[in-house]
Order: sequence, then structure tokens, then C-alpha cells
Amino acid sequence: MMTPPPLDDLLATARVVALPLVTRFRGIDVREALLLEGPEGWTEFSPFVEYDDVEASAWLAAAIDYGWTPTPAAVRTSIPVNATVPSVDPDSVAAVLARFPGCRTAKVKVAASDQDLAQDVARVRAVRAALGPEGRIRVDANAGWNIDEAEHAIHALAEFDLEYVEQPCLTVEELAEIRRRTAYMGIPIAADESVRRADDPLAVAAAGAADLLVIKAQPLGGIRRALEVIERAGLPVVVSSALDTSVGLAMGAALAASVSELDFDCGLGTASLLAADVTGSPLVPVDGAIPVGRVQADPTLLERFAASEERTDWWLERLGRCHAVLTNL
Repeated sequence: MMTPPPLDDLLATARVVALPLVTRFRGIDVREALLLEGPEGWTEFSPFVEYDDVEASAWLAAAIDYGWTPTPAAVRTSIPVNATVPSVDPDSVAAVLARFPGCRTAKVKVAASDQDLAQDVARVRAVRAALGPEGRIRVDANAGWNIDEAEHAIHALAEFDLEYVEQPCLTVEELAEIRRRTAYMGIPIAADESVRRADDPLAVAAAGAADLLVIKAQPLGGIRRALEVIERAGLPVVVSSALDTSVGLAMGAALAASVSELDFDCGLGTASLLAADVTGSPLVPVDGAIPVGRVQADPTLLERFAASEERTDWWLERLGRCHAVLTNL
């Protein structure tokens, strides 16, 4: 990793925003992010608030990588993306999908702690009805099931012709076991948290615990680090995001653009879940894809959606602590 720029250089351009969401997602109604402007353009530092400084420092490394160094050569100019369906009622599914025009794939959130399997089945059924038989459906449990719950849920959802099941269980060992138990069903298992929140992001591939990997630039420390993981893992990948602003999504698109083989639609259409963004031209899907290219933050929008003084101070202090972690590596 490159030596981080001086903290004062980062603080000089740091802007903290609080963007409202269209639909409650991942337990939040507002997405906070810290934006920085480097020599290469705007970049983003937006680890979720519950992450500690060591984990969050990888997100800062990614922000510095994207803002201070040129992006790798691109092999495509646009990225096909999936729609993302939060844990909404079935009656709300059509309205959510309408925010993702042209998307042929939907990722459906399941296994929410305040919901049951029947609600998940009803939501996925509504997505299948909306997409038709040609649409692709993947479900994401965010490690919300144990092995037996996952096996039962995959059986219950199999009738909807799933493209894959993302992170059904928490640990690498559990993923390997559920993959073994459900192999006869032919539904691939994808790993997300077991890659981006692991001490060793390659462990899941080494254990044969997944058929494909969900790769996110920020949690892995940047585009170059993510490309190293992809190359060493030797598995198909889906490039995704973590509810970023369009600046962060552009980082993800730059990663996806430089992956040699991209067989799956990517999870980079989540600007459609934001009720506001930091640019007048947000990276929302058009004909099921987003373009590759840097996003310029709009000063007017940065001001309009600036976080409160208290939250801004919290993020700037966090930036300083994470900078210290990187400096001492």
C-alpha cells in the first residue's frame, strides 16, 4: 500500500454528508459518508459506523488508492448491475424494482432478524413474478442463518430458480458445510462477509467454501488489493458496493471495469436506493448498466446534505484515527 498523504492534506478537502434513503436498508434511513478530493479526483471513505478503526482503515486505504493514484486499465466502459430489493413487503417490490430500469437481475435481502422465512419466500415470489421467468434472482442472507436454517431456507426458495445464495452462514466452515449439504440442488454459494471482513480474504476459496466471491473495493483496501484477491482466489466474482455514494460507486465501477472476466451482473446500482446524492448525475442504472468513469462531487449538494456539526466531528476524528493506523502499519 502507498504511504498515506499527510493527515492535513486529507482534512483540507474532507466533506461529510448524510444522505437519506428511499427505503430503510441495512437498518438505517440515512447513509453517512466522508468524501475527499485527491490529485486524481473525488474519492470516498464510508465504513459503516459500527466498524472499529482497524477494519475501517482498509476503507481509508481504498479511498487514498482511488484518489491519489490512476485507476488500472479498463477492459469495458459500462457495468451491468443488479437491482437490490431490501427486506420490504411483497406489495412494495414492484416500486423498488422500478428504480432499477433495465436490470435483468435482482438481489433480494433475506434473513432479517425481525422477519421470518415465510416473509422471505413471499418477497422472493413477488420478485419472480415481477421479473418473469427470464429474470435472475440472487438472495443475500448477510450471514443471518445457522447451517440448519440455511438448508431449510434454500429448500424453500429453490422453486424460484436462484442464481446463487450469498453468505447464508457466518463462518467459512459453515459455508463449506452448507455448500456440501445443498450441492445436489445446483444452487451456487457466494461469499461476501467471509471475504471483506476476514483476516484472510482468500481462506474461503482455499476451503472450497464458495462457488463465487462478492468483491468490494473499499473493505478490501482498494482496487489494486481487490484485484490481487481476485487473481489469487481463482473464482468467479461479483463486484459490489456497500451503499456508497456515486463517488464510491465509481470506485467500484473502476474495479469491475478492470476485471478480466465478469460473468455476473454487479451490485453497483445502489444509488437507486438513495433519495439524494453528491452529484447531479448519480450512477443510477440506465438500461441495466452504469458507466465507468470518475464522478465529480457537486459543491451545492455537498453543502445541502452536509452532516451535522456533531456527526462531521465524529467522522473527522475517525479519519484521524484510521490515518494513524495506516501510518503505523
